[in-house]
Amino acid sequence: MPREQKQVRDLQEGSYVMMDDAPCKINHYSTAKPGKHGSAKARVEGKGVFDEKKRSFSQPVDAKVWVPIIERKQGQVVSVTGDDAQVMDLDTYETFTMRIPEDESFESDQDIEYLEYEGQRKVV
Repeated sequence: MPREQKQVRDLQEGSYVMMDDAPCKINHYSTAKPGKHGSAKARVEGKGVFDEKKRSFSQPVDAKVWVPIIERKQGQVVSVTGDDAQVMDLDTYETFTMRIPEDESFESDQDIEYLEYEGQRKVV
């Protein structure tokens, strides 16, 4: 699995983190001051990159969490059939089928940008 460990204090809004074994993009990050008997805590809220579910967690800022390494790639649409598009990766020339997002319209020979993590793909 392409991922690495980071401390919670190193996370930033707009970066990625694993929540409930799913890669999520951080929407909100806040910290609470350390108390008399404890360390500072961070609250992280995010949205699933591939499933759009909202998730959150609260942990000490010195705790370690997994951060997914999500690749941003370039592709070219080969053909469009209904709600699916056949896309060719411009680096490896591998072809695969992707679901077309509802607010997008693809045409043949169109260049697109997509995210890939462990076989999951999503158009940016």
